[in-house]
Amino acid sequence: MVTQTITVDKAPGRWARKYPHLGQEPLPVGPYVDPEYYEKEKARIFKKQWLYVALEREVPDAGSYKVRRLDCADTSVIIIRGKDNVIRAFHNACSHRGNTVVTEAGQETYGRNRAGVVTCRFHGWVYNAQGELVNVPHEDRFYGCFNKAENGLTQVHCETWAGFVFVNVDQGPVQSLKDFLGGYGEHFGTFDFAACDYGFTYHTTLNCNWKVASDAFAEAYHVDTIHAGSFPNVFQSGIEDVELFGPHRTCSVRLQVGNLPSTPIGDMANARSRSSLAAQGGSSSLPSTLNPNRDPDWAFELSVLFPSVLLHVSEGIWFTHQFWPIAHDKTLWEGKYYLKKPTTHSELWGFERAMVLQRNAWLEDTATMEDTYRAMLSGAKTVQHLQDEEILIRHNCVVVDEFVNS
Repeated sequence: MVTQTITVDKAPGRWARKYPHLGQEPLPVGPYVDPEYYEKEKARIFKKQWLYVALEREVPDAGSYKVRRLDCADTSVIIIRGKDNVIRAFHNACSHRGNTVVTEAGQETYGRNRAGVVTCRFHGWVYNAQGELVNVPHEDRFYGCFNKAENGLTQVHCETWAGFVFVNVDQGPVQSLKDFLGGYGEHFGTFDFAACDYGFTYHTTLNCNWKVASDAFAEAYHVDTIHAGSFPNVFQSGIEDVELFGPHRTCSVRLQVGNLPSTPIGDMANARSRSSLAAQGGSSSLPSTLNPNRDPDWAFELSVLFPSVLLHVSEGIWFTHQFWPIAHDKTLWEGKYYLKKPTTHSELWGFERAMVLQRNAWLEDTATMEDTYRAMLSGAKTVQHLQDEEILIRHNCVVVDEFVNS
């Protein structure tokens, strides 16, 4: 029997050699600070591409709905499950005088109506889960040109993948979600996201461009400095297994297995729950596409779902960072962390400890973003110099610019 030896390229510049089309030159700062560039991003990316807006389990029953505000697309959308069990999406705009049908309570609003309808509070117009206008108070007072059947909610393209709900607000025919995801969907598609049914959510508004926020999470070069407090000697500063899937990208982050910190509390928590990324985990829940060699130092998959979602997957854990542009210099960051529901008090304690560590790490990350943006605004530096291990950031810059200038 002949044994094949696979040589892994570890030499500096390996990702530039693998993806030479991304280049090696410094990249301009202008796209991060130019308001006109941001308006093009809104028009050509956020109003044209698929956006992750909900989990299917967030609208579990007929008549349950979620409203997601999309400042980046100048709208908000109602995601509602009908009595036929189909999830649909509509612009949150009444056909009467344009008022929001569901009054928003922040960026995300949840509700349920057993009759499967939503009612505009302004004048009481009622729409069903298919978007049809079913009741107009004093309908007889409207003129003959008014046709109730022609004045339902404006539908938004809506499709699902692996329990995630996506919308596309483009009016015309759009690429299917399956084609949009391409190899990215195949890479993650068999992971059981629904099994992790317990979680934590944090959010804040940052005074920076959305790409500054996204870039801060899309590399491991910063772990030795920024995360020296929360995760000392835990993760390697390089990335592995980089793959590009059209506008999307993924890689894996590795542990410093022989150097992991050991503390009485940490060791006790890790023994009672699989909840922290800072400990070795198994691979029983992972599809064959993630950590295919089942390497013991594999920590988690770090991926970017275009345009602005970071999806991380590990054994028994997954979480997202989502960056919602509000303006060219303002971004809503949402961090959502999901685990399997605890079954014992000691497991819950381990979860709570892990989330405190994760929250601290996220605070360390977000603490850099506004400073980065203010420094960019000074104009002192017109380019940024990316090293090879920041290939995900380089790919994002190239992809965004292709959409903006296509």
